[in-house]
Amino acid sequence: DIYILEQGFKIYITLHTDLDPGSSKIKYILSGDGAGTIFVINDKTGDIHAMKRLDREEKAEYTLTAQAVDRDTNQPLEPPSEFIIKVQDINDNAPEFVDGPYHATVPEMSVVGTFVTKVTATDADDPVYGNSAKLVYSILEGQPYFSIEPHTAIIKTALPNMDREAKEEYFVVIQAKDMGGHMGGLSGTTTVTITLTDVNDNPPKFAQSLYHFSVMEDVALGEPIGRVKANDLDIGENAKSSYDIIEGDGMDIFEITTDAQTQDGIIRVRKPLDFETKKSYTLKVEAANVHVDPRFISGGPFKDTATVKIVVEDADEPPVFSSPTYLLEVHENAAINSVIGQVTAHDPDVSSSPIRFSIDRHTDLERQFNINAEDGKITLATPLDRETNMWHNITIVATETRNHSQVSRVPVAIKVLDVNDNAPEFASEHEAFLCENGKPGQVIQIVSAVDKDDPKNGHYFLYSLLPEMVNNPNFTIKKNEDNTLSILAKHSGFSRQKQEVYLLPIIISDSGNPPMSSTSTLTIRVCGCSSDGIVQSCNVEAYVLPIGLSMGALIAILACIILLLVIVVLFVTLRRHKNEPLIIKDDEDVRENIIRYDDEGGGEEDTEAFDIATLQNPDGINGFLPRKDIKPDLQFMPRQGLAPVPNGVDVDEFINVRLHEADNDPTAPPYDSIQIYGYEGRGSVAGSLSSLESSTSDSDQNFDYLSEWGPRFKRLGELYSVGESDKET
Repeated sequence: DIYILEQGFKIYITLHTDLDPGSSKIKYILSGDGAGTIFVINDKTGDIHAMKRLDREEKAEYTLTAQAVDRDTNQPLEPPSEFIIKVQDINDNAPEFVDGPYHATVPEMSVVGTFVTKVTATDADDPVYGNSAKLVYSILEGQPYFSIEPHTAIIKTALPNMDREAKEEYFVVIQAKDMGGHMGGLSGTTTVTITLTDVNDNPPKFAQSLYHFSVMEDVALGEPIGRVKANDLDIGENAKSSYDIIEGDGMDIFEITTDAQTQDGIIRVRKPLDFETKKSYTLKVEAANVHVDPRFISGGPFKDTATVKIVVEDADEPPVFSSPTYLLEVHENAAINSVIGQVTAHDPDVSSSPIRFSIDRHTDLERQFNINAEDGKITLATPLDRETNMWHNITIVATETRNHSQVSRVPVAIKVLDVNDNAPEFASEHEAFLCENGKPGQVIQIVSAVDKDDPKNGHYFLYSLLPEMVNNPNFTIKKNEDNTLSILAKHSGFSRQKQEVYLLPIIISDSGNPPMSSTSTLTIRVCGCSSDGIVQSCNVEAYVLPIGLSMGALIAILACIILLLVIVVLFVTLRRHKNEPLIIKDDEDVRENIIRYDDEGGGEEDTEAFDIATLQNPDGINGFLPRKDIKPDLQFMPRQGLAPVPNGVDVDEFINVRLHEADNDPTAPPYDSIQIYGYEGRGSVAGSLSSLESSTSDSDQNFDYLSEWGPRFKRLGELYSVGESDKET
């Protein structure tokens, strides 16, 4: 091994061979780490030179191989020689703080020697060889507040009770020096910023000892009226304070809460204020820290107090009723305009304005009550009925006459008391059933009564028979303890054939003053019962049934008889329909139809214009029917168009001609058709609407006058006008 100091330029090595040193055929070659770049060899002399300064921190050692060869053939003359060059360290690197600059915190008021932080420096020199990497730490700036351990680099507090409120941040310079801190060593520095964290070492303090506030007496409950502030030099949680009212004449009137954002104390109203009752209040308010550090309790109480004076100012207040609610009672038979109660109210202000009363009609839609606007007396406007409406809830409005905007309302509940004005009656329509085989004294029916009234002691009914029915031989009554009535039979042997239904009038009376009564009639029906008293039939018709034949069997027999009758009737009807002739009889000629026209007639003369009998088939009258209801086999040419009928031709002749042509026309359909005759009687006041006569006239017809008769006649005129123009064309 060959040792060389770093940072040097020097011939370190000379190689020699055992061969003739003067021979010019010897050549020296060098290979290995840095050969040719860092290290070069003189091929003639074998001297090795370093081409640049060596740095141990860059590379600590180099392995090289040297050999002597023939200059001409490059054949080795001797085996190669290997050697290692080691670079020896010198103190050429200063310490460095890789993680700097540093930031650290320590609580304020800490004792001496409290750990703050630790710093670390590194040195690139060889820590094994010499003292080049042996470091020692010291403080250049930051004394006398902090100290540092020379070898561990731990920073600690050096002064007690450092106060954050006095100075919060410190700037400390730390030095690291190698060579064990001796002269000639290299050094490096870093900075450490040390911040004191807060502790609760300061109590809250009010900015002023006396606060003044004023508030209107009509302020809303919960409304803030003022703020107080207790300052605390601490920060964060240590500065939070809570406020409380500890003394004063308004502890139950006011309350104080803490604003979480500003840490202010907010004073609010808890109960209504009244200027006329009390005009000012004095409170003592305390502010105390929420979080107290036990280490500093001995330093004094962490709280402060202040005095708050509150002045109440007068405001125009609405009227105040003597009671928040009113309950009135009135009998349902109270007279109209009678006083049922009274409400009172007053103006609490010093001016004491007069009050006017009224009823909110939205709460009294039927206007059953009135109120005196001056004294507040409530009177009855319409009759009451407890059975219809037992409670009435109205609202009374009180208004100041000097300021109509000052209004107060109060609910008034009116209870309608009962009077005996309803007679009792049966709870339901009763119908009793009496068995024919019943025994004397047997209970036929138990009935109950109801009364719409509501007496205080409950209902008590009295039952009795009509005077003329007291001695009736059939039934009697008996009052039960549960206020019901039992109907009993006096004898046995009742028969449906003798009497099916009995009516028993009963008088029901209540115990009111005066008593009310009504008469209800109980219907008692005689029925047939089984041996154990179960009703089976209550109809008299049951006696006419054959013995052993039930009602269901009788109904089945009747249904069969009816069904047979229906079948017989249908059969007869079908046979008759089958025997009817296909040829229409003379008296059933369907052409004798009355044709209804929506045209206006021609007056009384229309009845004499023609005889309806002439419309019949003349051949049919004589018994000759040339047509049958079948389509003709031969196709005949159409008949010639009908010639227009001249004026004055007798209508009977005209109709007969048309009938004859129609009856003898084989091309006519084999069905009855309507024959339209364009004739209208003479003498009509409205005149003729037909073109029957005018069709043969040479004179031109003008139908414009029809438009004056209405829309329908106007349309008719247009149609005739079109026909005339076509005819001319």
